[in-house]
Amino acid sequence: MNKEIQYGLKVMDIPPEDRPREKLKKYGPEVLSNQELLAIIFGRGTKKEGVLEISKRIISEYGEQPILSQTRVEKVINRFNLGEVHAGQLISCLELGRRFFGDSKDDVYIKTPKDAYEYLSDMRKIKKEFFRGLYLDVNNRLIHDELISVGTLTTNLVHPREVFYPAISKRAVAIILAHNHPSGDPEPTEDDIEMTKQMVNVSKIMEIELLDHVIIGNNKFVSLKQRGVNFDIL
Repeated sequence: MNKEIQYGLKVMDIPPEDRPREKLKKYGPEVLSNQELLAIIFGRGTKKEGVLEISKRIISEYGEQPILSQTRVEKVINRFNLGEVHAGQLISCLELGRRFFGDSKDDVYIKTPKDAYEYLSDMRKIKKEFFRGLYLDVNNRLIHDELISVGTLTTNLVHPREVFYPAISKRAVAIILAHNHPSGDPEPTEDDIEMTKQMVNVSKIMEIELLDHVIIGNNKFVSLKQRGVNFDIL
């Protein structure tokens, strides 16, 4: 019943009793992995990827939090390398969950760099470089978690509008930026620092406070504010 699905395995290659739909019917949703539940939502794969391959790739490469926060079809298509149909299915399912049940998790408050690091634990061993924004209310309560970009971080790749649009749409008063270094070493690069300074300047104009930029490594992190980067002046 709990046999692990192998990467690259097709649904038809799995014994009938171990296929996601059959397991759901026989045992209920509690016994299914996130990968299997996502495969049921998608229904079928593409010519290049089976539905189980797509589901495992999305969850293993991107983590659960960035998936849960998605609301825009175009961003899901571009960030997760999905087609329009799969992107629409994913967003619609997540939105139904939010409308029916609201946020099932306790509120998250991020008041220190360590709080951010612990919340972002899913980024510690990801093999791609992810850039995320944590959007907070006046009490430092997390109200939105946005996957802003995937790839090497430079001032050219991360545009301020991608950072501040979610803050405006979610009515956030503060932002914490975060990204990971797949090498495991969280020491900031010159590009990390220059991009942060650029975002600080924009934050002053937008009157949305940029609290910090946290770089995630393998079981350690660096806060650029603690390192002395000035977050207070243009």
